[in-house]
Amino acid sequence: MLSPFQRIPWILRFPAFRRDVLFRLDDGKPSVYLTFDDGPIPESTPWILDTLKQADAKATFFMVADNARRYPHLHKAVIEAGHAIGNHTFHHAPPIRQSVADLMTDVSLADEVLHSSIFRPPHGLIKRSQQKALADAGYQIVMFDLNTLDYDKDRTPQQIVDSVRCHTRPGSIINFHDSLKSIDKLKIALPEILSILHTGGYSFLPIPPDLKTK
Repeated sequence: MLSPFQRIPWILRFPAFRRDVLFRLDDGKPSVYLTFDDGPIPESTPWILDTLKQADAKATFFMVADNARRYPHLHKAVIEAGHAIGNHTFHHAPPIRQSVADLMTDVSLADEVLHSSIFRPPHGLIKRSQQKALADAGYQIVMFDLNTLDYDKDRTPQQIVDSVRCHTRPGSIINFHDSLKSIDKLKIALPEILSILHTGGYSFLPIPPDLKTK
C-alpha cells in the first residue's frame, strides 16, 4: 500500500513553507529531478554514480558537508560526473531543534565546502523563521514532490519502485538517500526506476544551481 504522504499534499505545504520553497520544477517538458540526500559515503555514492552514468541520467546530491570533507574524492567525482551539489548542512542536525543562528552557522560551514546556493533541510523539517533567514542569505530551499521513503527499514524495493511509477509527474523532484539505510534497496529499485521513467519519455536533469543568486 502506498503512503498517502509520498507525494506531499498541497494543503500540507503551506503555511508550514514559504511560497518560494520549491517542491516541483515543471517547465512543461517531461523532465524529472532525482535527488540524493546525506552522502557522500564510500558504501553507496560510487554505485549510485555508476548506475546514473549507465542510464545517462543527471541528478542532484544534497550533501552533508562533513561527509564531503571526509571523502573529498567522492565530492569531486559527483561534480566531475556532471551532477549538481546541494547544501544539506554540515552536521545534519534537525533544524526544527535549532535556533535560526545555529542553523545559519551550520549552513555557512557547509557552504565553505560545498559552494552551493540550493538547500534542503535535514529530515525535511524547518521553521518559517529559518526559511526567511535562508532566503535573505540567498539560498533557495528545495524540498521534493515525491518522497520514496527508501530509508524506512520496513519498506521494500518493490514499494519504492511502485511509488515512483504511480506518483511521478513532469517536473517531479524525487527524494532518494545516498546512505547505508537505503543503498541495499536502491541497488534493486534504482535501475528499474530509471528504466521505467526512461521508457515513459522522461529525461533526468540536475536542479539548476542558479535558481537563486547569493
